[in-house]
Amino acid sequence: MSSGADLFVVCKQCGSEVSPYITECPYCGHRLRRRAPKLPRAQDLTGAPRPRARRWPGGGRSRSAPARMRSRRAAPRFDRGAGSRPYATIALVAVSCGVWVALRGEFVSLDKLVVAGPLDGDWWKLFTSQFAYANGLYEFAALVAVAIFGWLLERRHGPAVVLALFLGAGATGALVASAVYSDAIVSGGNGAALALLAAWAVADLQDARAGIDYEGDLLGVAAIAALLLALPFALPQVRFGLSLAHPQASWLAGITGGALGLVLGLGLRRVHHSEP
Repeated sequence: MSSGADLFVVCKQCGSEVSPYITECPYCGHRLRRRAPKLPRAQDLTGAPRPRARRWPGGGRSRSAPARMRSRRAAPRFDRGAGSRPYATIALVAVSCGVWVALRGEFVSLDKLVVAGPLDGDWWKLFTSQFAYANGLYEFAALVAVAIFGWLLERRHGPAVVLALFLGAGATGALVASAVYSDAIVSGGNGAALALLAAWAVADLQDARAGIDYEGDLLGVAAIAALLLALPFALPQVRFGLSLAHPQASWLAGITGGALGLVLGLGLRRVHHSEP
């Protein structure tokens, strides 16, 4: 038995007034009903109909402007290669490791791969020099940077961007160093690694400047960049033939690669924002 307003019901066992939305009396334990009644909706209590969510032609519901802004900021940027492995980055690291084994096994000499003085028509050295290292510490630091930022950049823009930037920036840096210095020594992928790092960091730098949450660690990126830039001055020098000893890595090739990475990163950022 319920009141006119259905605010309570009376227990037939003990006569207590209890809530109409329970199945057993809390005072005597008498079972009032088998199932609890459904709670009334908001429109049943107020009498006003519930507003319907607006639907777009595609079937999705519209959201308020703050909700759309939150979803845009929270949406991951890793869209083109997020579901696949970074095959381009793996290939670059694997080739560098293979060249290291070949050099240590004396299957090929270092001067056949790196830029040591004038090119004299050996244009392939602009590309092979990026995979040849004379020092294990140098190779470890450069390949770690290539693995990290190549993977991140490949997830964001795909493998073609990683391959083109690695080979293009590394070759351009070696060419610039060879053109500036008549006896330049260019080996390793410090320029290519800095290019990948810079191209990936552009988006976070712009977001940080605009006060938007960004996904990376800019302090860690800066530390890795500083290490790559300092390697040409910290590594022991090498000697090719009768020439004087020179640094193993070229600081000019590194600066050139980083600059190209920044330029390409800005271009990719604009293309990404212009896409619908």
